[in-house]
Amino acid sequence: MAPTIGGEIERVDGRDLTYDEFVERYMKPNLPVVLTGLTDTWRSRTDWVDNSDPTKPNLSFFSSLCSSSIVQVADCNKKEYSEQKRVEMTVEDFIRRWVEDSSNGANPGNQPESCQYLKDWHFVKEYPNYCAYSTPTFFMDDWLNVYLDSHILHRDTDICPHQNEANCADYRFVYMGPKGTWTPLHADVFRSYSWSANVCGKKHWLLLPPSQSHLLLHRNGKSSIYSVYDDISEVQFPGFKKTVWLECTQESGEIIFVPSGWYHEVHNVEDTISINHNWFNGYNLSWVWNLLLEDYKIAKEYIEDIRDISDDFESLCQRNLAANTGMNLHDFFIFITRFALANIIELHHVPNSKIASHLVHNLTSIQDVASKMTSQEAFSAQCLRTITLENYDAFSDVANAFEEKKFHELCEAVIKTYMSIVGEHENFTKFETRNGTKESCFSVNCRKENCNVVAVKGLVNKISGPEDLIYLIDRFMESTLQIQ
Repeated sequence: MAPTIGGEIERVDGRDLTYDEFVERYMKPNLPVVLTGLTDTWRSRTDWVDNSDPTKPNLSFFSSLCSSSIVQVADCNKKEYSEQKRVEMTVEDFIRRWVEDSSNGANPGNQPESCQYLKDWHFVKEYPNYCAYSTPTFFMDDWLNVYLDSHILHRDTDICPHQNEANCADYRFVYMGPKGTWTPLHADVFRSYSWSANVCGKKHWLLLPPSQSHLLLHRNGKSSIYSVYDDISEVQFPGFKKTVWLECTQESGEIIFVPSGWYHEVHNVEDTISINHNWFNGYNLSWVWNLLLEDYKIAKEYIEDIRDISDDFESLCQRNLAANTGMNLHDFFIFITRFALANIIELHHVPNSKIASHLVHNLTSIQDVASKMTSQEAFSAQCLRTITLENYDAFSDVANAFEEKKFHELCEAVIKTYMSIVGEHENFTKFETRNGTKESCFSVNCRKENCNVVAVKGLVNKISGPEDLIYLIDRFMESTLQIQ
């Protein structure tokens, strides 16, 4: 049963689009778009492309620069549970097999047994001094990766034992694969946004709106379709025949924006290298919360039969949630609390600027999500007493957060982001510092000689749960914010 195509994804020249227009037309309504004209100056568009044939990747570049890097490689011909089977290998071995398979495939009747696709390579973290690309302005409001540049998402080392290594450090990836490699049907991690730029090669995309995602489920409601091109049983997947898809062929140099919750399947129709980011911000923060809450309920149901005999039932739920989803509810609360504090600090210094509207929107979005947390068992006083002291202090000890270098780095990254978005990055000035911070105020955006953010520090000393975070934002808006 072939998928029903309802239309093409809109294609727009990104150079003719303002940031506000992108937000109103695509980000806020959660609609996909293909953007052209934004990658011409990227270094990767030169270094990673074969000089003699611009449709082909320059594999020798990676062999020379990155030969010993360890990467994840999926075999597109082998399914393992609900995903493609993956193995680890060096970049050198991956490229050698790619070249060998391409040579063998050129002979009729001699197709390779495997179809290998390098995925989720943390290239930016591994090679920070090589500037392969610059993130387009439309995608700069990236809370996830900005946070991970200074913090870790999950603190329990038994779940993420290599938390300081590049393999769990960010959600900025490079993908590389020959013609015929592909990614099965899925919605992105955390129900984040994603953007994907073809450095070279060509991809075919199929996307399904979130309003139709329930039509992909098995009749038992617990599994989904692996590929839209499989022989899909109408008995097992009765809703599939009702789905209506958008499609596009993404050319070299083009970027596709994939909104939250859109299921998509992607096939490389040429040898392809792409750069991909997963990200979220105030416009899709509720999507992240809704996914975590849904997965949390599943985690609780899975072990409900041991609730009465377990002394740490809620801890087990949160541990399983982090293992399956990538973070748990307490991790997410730490995340939004730190982001709220950073936005409050910076808004305190620029209440009447063009940046202020972005920061106000962020705080409003955080407050909205925090209000939904208050009814959850995970945030009851009893359950919060069971979490580790490190996790509790990470969101509760406001005074200590203000002294942490990593929090100062987050504040700096936040203000730099919005200065770039509104076109004020040239005006960004660092003042005299001592131990990396201004003597009286750690905000690098501070223009006040004797500012020590007393007005902010005095609002609340401790955040014991979502109610306190809501109160802090309310009090700040009422007593400090003066937007004209």
